[in-house]
Amino acid sequence: MDANAVAELQKAGVKVDQPDRLYVAVEWQDGKHVVPVGERAQVRDGELLAHVGLQPISKLWTGNKQPPSFAKAPPAEYEPFFMLIEATAAGYCRATRNTETDQEFERLYRHLLRRPDGTDRNPLFSYLQGAVRLYMSLREVSQAEFEAVVERLHQSARHFSTHTGSINYFQEVLRGVLGA
Repeated sequence: MDANAVAELQKAGVKVDQPDRLYVAVEWQDGKHVVPVGERAQVRDGELLAHVGLQPISKLWTGNKQPPSFAKAPPAEYEPFFMLIEATAAGYCRATRNTETDQEFERLYRHLLRRPDGTDRNPLFSYLQGAVRLYMSLREVSQAEFEAVVERLHQSARHFSTHTGSINYFQEVLRGVLGA
């Protein structure tokens, strides 16, 4: 958790007790180029937009709680974490009018798992990181819990992939999030 980020969001009027209603919104440079998420992220809470400073993922890990098995379905307590990440992914695809392929989502989630504070050529990676950083700023999350959530997202993208160029993960999972 990050008390500074919580205070900054509360001051802006963001409802920090409902992270499943939030997502990291796309920022544009000159209305043409996506600005990757850096130290600060643009957070959307309904019609409200706020900017917040976010620490790197590795600095936000708290405790050593072990997550339960996600083999069948993640427990309800993890749903807000998934929702924030998937809402950010859906919002990104909608804003950029570019539906990433299942293989690209799989690659990005795998990269996030392996290099949580890394960089990638695809700006969507920084938005997925931003979503994780935002959630972990609001809730205590151990490294093992982070890894379990991102691994489950990676498996989901892989599960929906049927062929090169398929966008089933977006169509089956993300489309309903935010009405993307």
